[in-house]
Amino acid sequence: MKKSLLLAALLSAACKQTAPTGPAAGKTYFVQAGCASCHKVGELGSAVGPDLTLVGLRHNAAWLDLFIKDPQAWKKDTLMPNRRISEEARKAIVDYLVGLKGQDWPKGARPWDAPSLIKDPVARGRVIYNRAGCMGCHGIDGAGGYPNNNVKGGLIPPLRKAAEGFSKAELVAKIKKGVPQSQKDDEKGPAPMIRMPAWGGILDDAEIEAVADYLLSLAPAGKDKADF
Repeated sequence: MKKSLLLAALLSAACKQTAPTGPAAGKTYFVQAGCASCHKVGELGSAVGPDLTLVGLRHNAAWLDLFIKDPQAWKKDTLMPNRRISEEARKAIVDYLVGLKGQDWPKGARPWDAPSLIKDPVARGRVIYNRAGCMGCHGIDGAGGYPNNNVKGGLIPPLRKAAEGFSKAELVAKIKKGVPQSQKDDEKGPAPMIRMPAWGGILDDAEIEAVADYLLSLAPAGKDKADF
């Protein structure tokens, strides 16, 4: 009898739990929805999917909301499951994500600051490419294949052959300035939702040069320029 009463009390307490509120609501929902089982934010979570520690600098709220609502509608072969998150929870998660701009990494302790990486620019550049989030748009090792709306071919350009069209100085300049607005495929259509941020305000010169070194290591130099 006592066990039955205890179980009933626990179930009643669980039913009375209120939804997360306040500034921490988005992070709470993020964990509750299982997002941290695939994505890292600082040291929280797993590295199965793209690192989201800087996602607020790479994606806007409109795209994040669209993608979380129905990942397969944006990228049909994405491994991200549709959690069918409630509108309230989704809004809170989006608000949390757009505020992520690197603050979850302790100052001077970014993932690519290990002494061994400082001595190896290509290896350091690869870690920056993956953990800063370049991989989330340009694919693993620059393979591409990620969609964007109203751009030529409907895809974000791959970077595996960046060396065929860019010198290191040109890559550094491109990464620093970013691409504030991707070129429309149809001038009368909507603006592309994904654009490359100006990494010059986020990464220092040595970090940007390391990314350029990594990109140049992906393929031998050639002639034709790719765009990104």
